[in-house]
Amino acid sequence: MQLNVRHLAAFSLLLALALPAGAQKTPALPPALQKLVSASDTTKPKKPVWPLADKTKGSRRTDGLFTLYQDTTSGGLQLYIRKDQLSKEYIYQSYALSGPTALLLNQSIYRSNFIFRVTKAFDRLEFSRVNTAFWYDPESPVSRTRDIDKPEAVVSSERILGEDSSGYLVSADGLFLSERFDPVKPPTVPSFFSLPSFSLGSLNPFKSKYVAVKTFPANTDVVVDLAYDNPNAAVSGGSDITDPRYVRVRLQHSFIELPQNNFRPRRDDPRVGYFMHAVNDQTSISATPWRDVIHRWHLVKKDSTAAVSEPETPLTFWIENTTPLEYRETVRAAILQWNTAFEGAGFRNAIRVEQMPDTATWDPADLRYNVVRWVSSAAPPYGAIGQYTTNPRTGEILGADVTIEWYTGSAAPVLEELLLGRAGARAAAPAEGGNYMLCSLAGELKAGYMAGATALEAAGAPPKVLGEVHRQFLTYLIMHEVGHTLGLNHNMKGSQLWSPKELHNTELTHRHGLMGSVMDYPAINIAADPKQQGDYYTTKEGPYDDWAIAFGYTPFPDSSEATELAKILARSSDPRLAFGNDADDMRVPGKGMDPRANTNDMSSDAIGYAAARLQLVNGLLPKLVQRYTKPGQSWAELRARYGSLQVQRQQMIGAVSRYVGGVYVDRSFPGGTAKTKPFTPVPLSEQKRAVSVLNKYVFAPDAFAGDAAVLPYLQPQRRGFNQNAWGDDYKATNAALAQQVNGALAHLLHPATLLRMSNSRLYGNRYAVADLLQDLHAGIFGADKAGAVNVFRQNLQTEYLRFLLEIVQDKYGQYDAVAGAAALEAVQQIRREQSVAPSPNAETKAHRASLVYQIRKALEEK
Repeated sequence: MQLNVRHLAAFSLLLALALPAGAQKTPALPPALQKLVSASDTTKPKKPVWPLADKTKGSRRTDGLFTLYQDTTSGGLQLYIRKDQLSKEYIYQSYALSGPTALLLNQSIYRSNFIFRVTKAFDRLEFSRVNTAFWYDPESPVSRTRDIDKPEAVVSSERILGEDSSGYLVSADGLFLSERFDPVKPPTVPSFFSLPSFSLGSLNPFKSKYVAVKTFPANTDVVVDLAYDNPNAAVSGGSDITDPRYVRVRLQHSFIELPQNNFRPRRDDPRVGYFMHAVNDQTSISATPWRDVIHRWHLVKKDSTAAVSEPETPLTFWIENTTPLEYRETVRAAILQWNTAFEGAGFRNAIRVEQMPDTATWDPADLRYNVVRWVSSAAPPYGAIGQYTTNPRTGEILGADVTIEWYTGSAAPVLEELLLGRAGARAAAPAEGGNYMLCSLAGELKAGYMAGATALEAAGAPPKVLGEVHRQFLTYLIMHEVGHTLGLNHNMKGSQLWSPKELHNTELTHRHGLMGSVMDYPAINIAADPKQQGDYYTTKEGPYDDWAIAFGYTPFPDSSEATELAKILARSSDPRLAFGNDADDMRVPGKGMDPRANTNDMSSDAIGYAAARLQLVNGLLPKLVQRYTKPGQSWAELRARYGSLQVQRQQMIGAVSRYVGGVYVDRSFPGGTAKTKPFTPVPLSEQKRAVSVLNKYVFAPDAFAGDAAVLPYLQPQRRGFNQNAWGDDYKATNAALAQQVNGALAHLLHPATLLRMSNSRLYGNRYAVADLLQDLHAGIFGADKAGAVNVFRQNLQTEYLRFLLEIVQDKYGQYDAVAGAAALEAVQQIRREQSVAPSPNAETKAHRASLVYQIRKALEEK
């Protein structure tokens, strides 16, 4: 019989029970047995101790904010947490370093950003995300409820593998080789109508690996390659996807120590546009219990008594060594231009620029370096992007990057995609935690630049002029994205600064800027007369930018900060400081209210500017074939140039249409110098003027007549078997209808637009829905009601009727009775006129009969 420790313990107890009551005494045992029994005493459970040396044998140790041990054989990672680090708050930030562009996993995309803490729970360490959306006054008894009804978010729970007197060791593979901290795959919303799209499949931890482990005193970075398997991939993805079944995504996890400094959060204000963290005061009874804090850098004056002083630590940007040599000086000058705005905030040379040497050993992904990066991704979803990491508790910006995408070639297919119904689509920015401010400026700027270059080349402009256009284009792009890294969000009213005549007055634009803000998405400024040409893009910050930087960065003593900031904000009624961001803008049909908060417009008379631009485009079309017919070259460039002008049309149409049903928004607070109301309907004359421009340049029978000279030449270049299944000919009628519908009708007849027209009638609007439909009817049917209807008008009239029938039938309850009644009358008018209108040819006869049939079927059949 083999006697184990348990048997020995039981034997010892039986001996003790067998002795008389007065003489119960454990008999002496051999020393070896005594030692075994003592070690097996289960009446006093002892905590097991795992020596770190045993658990980390064969591992490479790296010290920093957190200590990491990496197994030199398997590559597995272990994380050591000191006991004094438990329950403290740290910042988590993730970055995409390489991956599919279609899923926003390509280089330099900032992703998750939040506060986390590590706590001990029995034999495990829990990594929990901290909710930073609420604030409690510690003096209020209500603050005792601060942890109530805010479910804890435990990101990961790891078993303690080793311990010493100072801390605990856990496996880190479950933290880093997983999606626990960063949900890498974008969420998918299944739909009955949705088509299959490229997806990553399932994470394969066995094929995932560590790439780099970097630790620093204030941060710890772990770079991983996450492997995804999708053996039955239904969609191959773009050209950047080598094999859709097997894809690796490179991701950087960063653990960052909360800064220990005297940074003071600055409260957000709706009159000026900063990115911010939303915080609710749960102990306030105010109607606006908000303590939102803006995102800004920690700048401190060297001389606090001086009106203007250099900062103790300037904000330094590095130009990455991937930047083309010929652009480096332009990039440098564009970044440094922001120093002018900071002088108004009391800082001289607030920003410095350095060139990253080719021999640099540091990584641009290192949080300690703010880098302007230049990359060349495959079909990037953006052209440039400015991003940063913040402390979610205070809004302090800790590090930033600007990424510029190098565009290969000019015949970009995106130009045609904009015409096929996608112009209104925008990639949605993620929630607060996913702090990557997707900015589509570069793509839209490029389309405008290409159109401008086409116009200048057609007019015989020399290369020197085209070079200056490109310099201004790049300067504006860099300034815009750097503005994001300073905390500024978009200002879509920035292009409203000057009148059309003033736009080309360089005495004004060189002194004050071409626009009120570089944070807008402007149209390229091309003069109809080249002799009158001024700036193409602004190359300096505008009045709004100076004002916004003064609000965000001017240092004030605690005692006077509120008063001094109120003085700055009191200027918000100044028209030069007009502000409206993406929440206000009118890019998507029906969205927004104020037509001045828009993209791709220019001047204080956007309607007149757009009309002139549409006229300019029509005048350029006959010149394209001769200009871009080049021996030994296909017609691909001609098609691209034509596409750029089509995009200009689409943008101008969108800008004009938004004035119909528009309401001017003024966000000035009461008590200032502003005399306007928060909401003022666009004047009747402007709304009718907008419809008149659309009727002339978009809906008229000859609106696209000039295109006929180009259409026979728009042949794409064959690359293998890339021909369109429907043929390579340009689908001109589809393109025209897309502009008429997506650019104009989709907004004019949107339920939000029509409802706003009726609601604003109660406070000043004089343009009724019925009046709008009468004006549209005149433009869409009037010119050919007694004659032949061409193919453009057949498509337009049919689509317009479909819109009206949708309003009348209102299957989804989106329209009010006012819109329904006006639409019904418009439909009946079409039926009356088309039933008796003459038809000079079979095509027109068939078209008119079709319209009448559709009306009868919709209104009479059950």
